[in-house]
Amino acid sequence: MPKINVLDKHVAELIAAGEVVERPASVIKELTENTIDAGATAVTVEIKHGGITFMRVTDNGCGIAREDVPLAFLRHATSKVRSQADLAHIGTLGFRGEALASIAAVSHIELLTRTEKELAGTRYLISGGEEETCEDAGCAQGTTLVMRDLFYNTPARMKFLKKDVTEGNAIAAVVDHAALSHPEVSFRFLRDGKEVLHTPGDGKLKNAVFAVFGREFTQGLIPVSYELNGVKVWGFISKPVASRPNRSMQNFFLNGRYVKSKTAMVSMEQAFKGSLMVGRFPACVLHLQVDFSAVDVNVHPSKMEIRFMNEKPVFEAVYHGVKTALQQEDAPSALHLAAPAAKPAVLRTPAAAVEQLPLRTAPCVHDSAAFSHASSVQQAMPDVRDIPLHAKDAEENAPPNFAKNGLGKENSFTGKTTGKTEEIVPPAIPDTPLPVASDVSAPPEPYVQQNAEDVPVKLVGEAFHTYIFVQQGQDELRIIDKHAAHERMLYEKLKAQAGEPEQQMLLAPVTVTLSKEEYTAVLQNLELLAKAGFAMEDFGAGTVLVRSVPVMLQEDLSSAVAEIAGHLAENRTDVGTEKLDWLYHNIACRAAVKAGDESSPQELIHLVECLEREDVRYCPHGRPVSIVLKRKDLEHQFGRL
Repeated sequence: MPKINVLDKHVAELIAAGEVVERPASVIKELTENTIDAGATAVTVEIKHGGITFMRVTDNGCGIAREDVPLAFLRHATSKVRSQADLAHIGTLGFRGEALASIAAVSHIELLTRTEKELAGTRYLISGGEEETCEDAGCAQGTTLVMRDLFYNTPARMKFLKKDVTEGNAIAAVVDHAALSHPEVSFRFLRDGKEVLHTPGDGKLKNAVFAVFGREFTQGLIPVSYELNGVKVWGFISKPVASRPNRSMQNFFLNGRYVKSKTAMVSMEQAFKGSLMVGRFPACVLHLQVDFSAVDVNVHPSKMEIRFMNEKPVFEAVYHGVKTALQQEDAPSALHLAAPAAKPAVLRTPAAAVEQLPLRTAPCVHDSAAFSHASSVQQAMPDVRDIPLHAKDAEENAPPNFAKNGLGKENSFTGKTTGKTEEIVPPAIPDTPLPVASDVSAPPEPYVQQNAEDVPVKLVGEAFHTYIFVQQGQDELRIIDKHAAHERMLYEKLKAQAGEPEQQMLLAPVTVTLSKEEYTAVLQNLELLAKAGFAMEDFGAGTVLVRSVPVMLQEDLSSAVAEIAGHLAENRTDVGTEKLDWLYHNIACRAAVKAGDESSPQELIHLVECLEREDVRYCPHGRPVSIVLKRKDLEHQFGRL
């Protein structure tokens, strides 16, 4: 039987540190929570190389007293919990007393701190859990923590870290959540010497949302403010038209803490039911305030998982709050029809003269030459109100092409040479009739051809704007799903282009705001996206810039990019060929004609011809493109057999 050993302090601390410090983002999360608990109004987070080599968190909070500095780095040492009773109503973000000890066990730490009552600050150095220096130092009130070389003494854990960009984006997500959870605190985030976030800290949540997610996301929000059964819900939800293809932009905060709550998520989506299409999800920045004793946050060291004592009040408060906001703020705008303005009095053609004008039928002009001629004539004719009422003035001021009509000096509009005021008679409409366009809506000739097996194929028609009916010979009726067929053909076309699809450069690049996880996934797959026809680049702060897209993609580009980013973030372990194949599926599905779309007979004929040539059987998702009904089966149904 193996002998039981008591681990020494250093090994035990390394094991315990793994529960709290998984990556650099874990360090920033713990430290930003400490700054908020310390009453800071301004927090600066600075990192280099994804936080692996350097992290610094500075705040203007209350600071740490000199005699308490060494104690702060001991495990289970905290100023926020004193007895078992305190665990029943935790009101602070941190309370476990493990963060500083865990961070110090796997990095080099330098601490600078000063309280309001102290004249001199304290500089404290600790590495690998071992104290090195504690001395006087000059510093402002508050606390500054500098972490260097994370996991320097645990190389096994170091090799599991991601690239600097990935780790840096994870830290950026933590800072975003901190800024949204406490809009009264000004957060500043510096990444490799560049400022990427700076919130105003004015207590207005919308300003914090604007700083974190940008203008486009903020413009599509609806305010929420509701209270029911002791649960208060406030913040913002997205308008139905600004919905997302996934849940990555749903942010919930409970008593100022960023959490993942299935109860809040389900209740919000239930409130949106009937306002969103299937497969679309609302975005939100929602704060929930409940009694501290009604929730348990001591479920996991990350403190992101929570348990409600009673979920029903929370569900109802979120549901009714979101539903009320949708009914009040997302109502259709009223349509106001202005009364027609009174027309100015002008001289008109006598009724008798109108009756003598040749009557012409003027259908919609499709001929471009005729349309241009009609437009030029209309532009050449002066406004009746601008024509002088006296013959002399008319002769002097009339346009050259209307000054004379070959009848001496008579004016073509008055027909008189005297100075008397006469009624204006417009020029006669020419007798040459305008060309009439051919009837483009006339049905085409019946489509009949021979397929590869010399069987006559005849287009019968279309049902529900979705299914095409084609008669094959005398014994078969083929029913084709036009979306599935078109999708498969586009998919095969993309695959045949061998990673060099046809692209179209956008006249104005499109910016797309993503969650930090999606943002990271896109930046890691830029080359893969280029093979699918997307030219994207980093625009900073969780935003990508789209410069070109596949030529066949004509839908809402922002929605397409967001859906692709969400898939890449959720399927990080897929190999490149699987990701590229999914991109082809997605592009083909979006570009294909949709079920329910009206198609002309010519389009249906073209689709049937392509199917006959390419022998398409299944769509990229595995659904059948067509089914065949035998004549004898139909006759059996109708009792003919």
